[in-house]
Amino acid sequence: MNISAVLLAGGESRRMGQDKATLLFRGKPLWQIQLELLRKLEPAEIHVSGRTDPAWRPDDVQFVADDAPSRGPLSGLAASLARVHSAHLLALAIDMPFMTENFLRYLCDQIEPRVGVVPKIDNRAEPLAAIYPREVDIDFHHALAGADFSLQTLVRRLVDTGKLRELSLREQEKRLFLNMNQLSDLQSV
Repeated sequence: MNISAVLLAGGESRRMGQDKATLLFRGKPLWQIQLELLRKLEPAEIHVSGRTDPAWRPDDVQFVADDAPSRGPLSGLAASLARVHSAHLLALAIDMPFMTENFLRYLCDQIEPRVGVVPKIDNRAEPLAAIYPREVDIDFHHALAGADFSLQTLVRRLVDTGKLRELSLREQEKRLFLNMNQLSDLQSV
């Protein structure tokens, strides 16, 4: 598969109070769940993006430091896009434990040369489980150099220019995008 993958693990976890990556979900740390999921896709390469190299990162996974100053996932995606050797980059947030291999394969089937795909729920993009063409590297770096660090704004611009295609989700797929921002989120599932 000519796709690289990045596990976005750079969040500060302020609301969680601890590193989300090490939280246990159904007996496994979130980082392990997500890396196992990405490995099933057999990407050309796997990266972990973050502010610092995590102690839990396996040796066969490359670390990519978020572009400084860190602007959240925008920085992680920009740094990762600059490092990939394949035509597309699949991005996956560390805190989406309901994501499935089938859905990610479906996303992979939707890409075209130089065009990625971003899921959309209720008129809002889900840029942390999306596939970006390598060519949008320049768009991400322009966004970092500007004043608006919103991924929603950038994704809208990429859709408008034909570099990303939106994929509307069915009702039953929305659950895949539930993320863990607070301990109560973990306890409620």
